[in-house]
Amino acid sequence: MADLPAITNNPDIRFLGKLLGDVIRAYGGEELFRRTEYIRSASVDRHRGVSGDVDLGLDRLSLDETLDFVRGFMLFSMLANLAEDRQGVAAEPGADVAAAIDRLAEEGIGKDQVTALLDHALIAPVLTAHPTEVRRKSMIDHRNRIAALMALRDTGVTTTPDGDDVEQAITRQIALLWQTRVLRRERLYVTDEVETALSYLRDVFLPVLPGLYQRWDRALGERIPSFLRPGSWIGGDRDGNPNVVAESLTTALARSCEAVLGYYLDAVHGLGAELSISTEHVAVGDDLLALAARSGDTAPSRDDEPYRRALSGIYARLAATHLALTGKPAPRPGSLKGEPCSSPQALRRDLVTIAHALAEEGDGPLATGGALGRLIRAVDTFGFHLATLDLRQNSAVHESVVAEMLKVAGVESDYAALDEGARVALLRRELANARPLVSPFASYSDETASEIAILRAAADAHAKYGPGCIRQYIVSMAMSVSDLLEVHLLLKEVGLYVPGETPTAAIMAVPLFETVSDLEAAPQIMTDWFALPEVAAIATARGVQEVMIGYSDSNKDGGYLTSTWQLSRASEALAPVFAKAGVGMQLFHGRGGAVGRGGGSAFAAIRAQPPGTVQGRIRITEQGEVIAAKYGTREAATTNLEAIAAATLLASLEPPALSDADRTRFGAAMDELSASAFKAYRGLVYETDGFRTFFRQITPIAEIANLKIGSRPASRKKSDAIEDLRAIPWVFSWAQARVMLPGWYGVGQALAAFADKGLLREMAEGWPLFAATLANMEQVIAKSDMGIAERYAALVEDRALADAIFPRIRDGWEQAKAGLLDATGQSRLLQKHPALDTSIRLRLPYIEPLNFLQIELLKRHRAGEEDPRVAEGILLSINAIATALRNSG
Repeated sequence: MADLPAITNNPDIRFLGKLLGDVIRAYGGEELFRRTEYIRSASVDRHRGVSGDVDLGLDRLSLDETLDFVRGFMLFSMLANLAEDRQGVAAEPGADVAAAIDRLAEEGIGKDQVTALLDHALIAPVLTAHPTEVRRKSMIDHRNRIAALMALRDTGVTTTPDGDDVEQAITRQIALLWQTRVLRRERLYVTDEVETALSYLRDVFLPVLPGLYQRWDRALGERIPSFLRPGSWIGGDRDGNPNVVAESLTTALARSCEAVLGYYLDAVHGLGAELSISTEHVAVGDDLLALAARSGDTAPSRDDEPYRRALSGIYARLAATHLALTGKPAPRPGSLKGEPCSSPQALRRDLVTIAHALAEEGDGPLATGGALGRLIRAVDTFGFHLATLDLRQNSAVHESVVAEMLKVAGVESDYAALDEGARVALLRRELANARPLVSPFASYSDETASEIAILRAAADAHAKYGPGCIRQYIVSMAMSVSDLLEVHLLLKEVGLYVPGETPTAAIMAVPLFETVSDLEAAPQIMTDWFALPEVAAIATARGVQEVMIGYSDSNKDGGYLTSTWQLSRASEALAPVFAKAGVGMQLFHGRGGAVGRGGGSAFAAIRAQPPGTVQGRIRITEQGEVIAAKYGTREAATTNLEAIAAATLLASLEPPALSDADRTRFGAAMDELSASAFKAYRGLVYETDGFRTFFRQITPIAEIANLKIGSRPASRKKSDAIEDLRAIPWVFSWAQARVMLPGWYGVGQALAAFADKGLLREMAEGWPLFAATLANMEQVIAKSDMGIAERYAALVEDRALADAIFPRIRDGWEQAKAGLLDATGQSRLLQKHPALDTSIRLRLPYIEPLNFLQIELLKRHRAGEEDPRVAEGILLSINAIATALRNSG
């Protein structure tokens, strides 16, 4: 596409845009290029104010040309995203650990306090398979190859190591993108999602984290614990996904083990080539000599090379471990035979023996970490499991399964009819009894049999890979103590909960509080939970209890502002409950990519947590398109992992940003704002007659359900109720129509009704929570467009319904924008965020034509037109708009 000097100063965007134009001309033809270029330039002129209502010529495109045009604009957005990521648009000032340490030092907080925090810290980005990534993995792979070639070009090199011209190689990858099918033909299977997640864990997290730890060790002047470790839900998250079964769990863990052992084998092989140290030149200690002798390596050529012989033995034991744990021989088996490593700690001990020997030789360069240090760190961090896999299931399923188990065992014929007190008493009696409930001679429903099989697979995994492979069991829709005790009962059936005077639980039951009412009830539920002596004993021994808080469903339930505030209030209210119980609090934040699902800057969000609620421990879900954006390349992963680590240190150790008096004042103001926003949001979404029909016709929600982007269904039940719709398609569909209602509706009415505008400005200036809330909403308002949204409203068949509802949405948007500008002291949106402003303004001329085409295609599709290109065009446009908006789901 042509040069874009008027809307961007990013040379990478201009360069990649030009190459894309060359590819379209070469493979799509001159006519397609000219039509595409005309639409592009005319749309850009409209957004620059150069011309008025220009005819873009979209109605003159044939269906084939429409498909090609949509692909072209989608690819430009994809390349623009890449260019911006390379230029550090997503990086935030001070969002790295070294800067955090310096900032803390200015507050009088020394490195010793930082290291003391890290002794018990845990930071875990947890990858999930939530279906908001619209791009095929093949598209992402080509994008990453372009990124690697661009990095090579940055160095001034004109030829790749293979001898290709760099610019021609980039053009070739863009051509491959142009000729790659964008849409998936088949719905993803769980195994596909496992392999996608594994590619990030293997290719990015494995090499990046050890290097980051070396950087952090230097910044703190000592070796720190492995406090940042990845997690995953993929293969263990059954909530609403009947496709996740015991085999899914087994496959996910086996593939992760295979990947991490392969990495260790390669690393040990590399060290064997590197550590050619001879006893003719150095004296070697007895421990290393013993390790070398134990290897069984008797090759005369290595008789004077104890390091190589020791590593040969380690390699042989690792190869045997690979065979024992994966059932497959190592990719490079080797000639020596060894016994499998009994645990990751056993492997680490052997590697540390080598490290100590190098250090004993003298205080030279070999005494520092290097590749060996990184390998030891990797074993510390990843074990034999690579990423901790969570189990997750809905409390209603647990209730059903436990009821059947109790009935078949003759313990209780109607568990579901018991009240909460009776349930708790019964479950505690059963948990104190070592007798199993499940009989191999009894018959069970498919649901119960499946759940028991998954728990048995988890027990097998603990025995095989170690306890680090599964540590948490998330209980969705947790509303009572019995919901958690039911998990303990299920764990007891497979030996992962052991009764006794001091009971133990190898896996932690974690409540997920999702709706507004659930969040309000959370402190009392956790108070009652810790009041049980057996629970208190387990939690005290573990030292920590996790609580998960859900952003998506609380937003869908109560709107953006109420969700944000209730999450903060619940976190703050939980802290004294945990303090009284003497148990560390670990909050797991279920955030999505879009602002309506908790998206936005993770650095700002963590720092905005209430004082005393982070405590060095935090887990955060990473979902859908966010995974590729944050961890698609090693450079991006480094930036984002640094950011969440730095933010956690600051949130845990910095003095509170507000005085007690301001916290009281601001909190009272937020109570009033939240109540007002909640009333406005509920009034529109749940109390307006015909709203669900309006929603399903103004947005492409039905068409989104046809995208093959995940293994889970779009709705929890077979109904059109908004209550039953998953939060992801709820947010995703509003974004497509450029309304983005979940990210702002109700806030405008609340800001307008609040009398003390000066207090709002004070809160926006001095309260991190309110500032982050407004900043995230500002981004959403900037990406939404009520003019385009009104065109989508024309799709609503009942004009009276559309005319009654859409003006309320438009007025709410205007109020939100006006209130935000007044509170932040700006004359226009994103005035204080010029980089983000430029990024969004760059995209708008490319999104608008896609919206117009999508509307026309939706009209034709809903009118019954059966040409398959119409349906394909809709799905392509959904893909393209999502790519351009970046965090649409």
